Amino acid sequence: MLKFLLRRLANYIVLVGLAASMAYLLAAASLDPRSNYEGRNPPPPPAVVDRELSAYNLNDRKPLALRYVTWLDGLRHGDLGRFSDGDSVNAEFGRRIGVSLRLLLIATVVGGLLGVAVGAYSAIRQYHFADQAITLASFLTISIPVFVLAVLLELVAVAFNQAVGASVFIYTGEYTPGLTGGFWTLAVDRLQHLVIPTVTLVLGEVAILSRYQRSAMLDVLGSDFVRTARAKGLRRRTALIKHALRTALIPAATYFAYSFALLFVGAVFVEKIFGWHGMGELFLDSVNGNEVNAVAAGALFASTLVLIAGLLSDLAYAALDPRIRVS
Repeated sequence: MLKFLLRRLANYIVLVGLAASMAYLLAAASLDPRSNYEGRNPPPPPAVVDRELSAYNLNDRKPLALRYVTWLDGLRHGDLGRFSDGDSVNAEFGRRIGVSLRLLLIATVVGGLLGVAVGAYSAIRQYHFADQAITLASFLTISIPVFVLAVLLELVAVAFNQAVGASVFIYTGEYTPGLTGGFWTLAVDRLQHLVIPTVTLVLGEVAILSRYQRSAMLDVLGSDFVRTARAKGLRRRTALIKHALRTALIPAATYFAYSFALLFVGAVFVEKIFGWHGMGELFLDSVNGNEVNAVAAGALFASTLVLIAGLLSDLAYAALDPRIRVS
């Protein structure tokens, strides 16, 4: 088991390195940090611009290979580089990573659990009204882009607040600036800001994962081992949960690693729409602002999330399928 996990970890580390390297090379070759100095009054001398860009490893007049080697050397020492204004990417990265993880971790756990439960229930109730309603709702949610879904939920939050005459759901920012009070006052305020962005991500996660789980559950419901378990006297609920659901969870565990990356893509739009200053917003602003090092840091963050999710997926796979433990 340990040998299997170490082998998979080594593979994931190589993939993370390749993903981050490709992101850096693509950003360094296509973005133009020099344009950030244009339009200043008075305009800085070209020599000054070259000197600053060289100091931040952003000078497009230097060979791409040389800039890449410099970036790798900094990454080896834990330095993600600088913005074009000289600010540290590490400092901004550290401030924003916690913001994104609050959204991503909650959405992943809640969306994963609900997706599995909804998909399994839909399979058990195949062709019944509940199954048809879940299928319709899932396909409808999947067909709606995440930024459209976010705006729709904003409108729902506004209508609900007006109906009850109070700001129950707050959808702008992570917290209310200047709010004073005790721990519970601040905690409730954070929760009010967290609900709508999280629900936006959870709905998409549940819609997709429930389709996978329903299909996997249907494949095992008619299997011989499920019928054998029932013939031995196990109650239907026990047979479904202990045997059918456990086997059907294996494809969902494999899908988990990939869904985490898709969730980050959705979080890019969600953070921007709801004013959450996390890694998704930083990545989008960095592309628009020609910030090569920050774009590479965002890609490194996303690929690291996939690495962690992949390891968790492997652990879940090994727990669900004993044959993996001896591989």
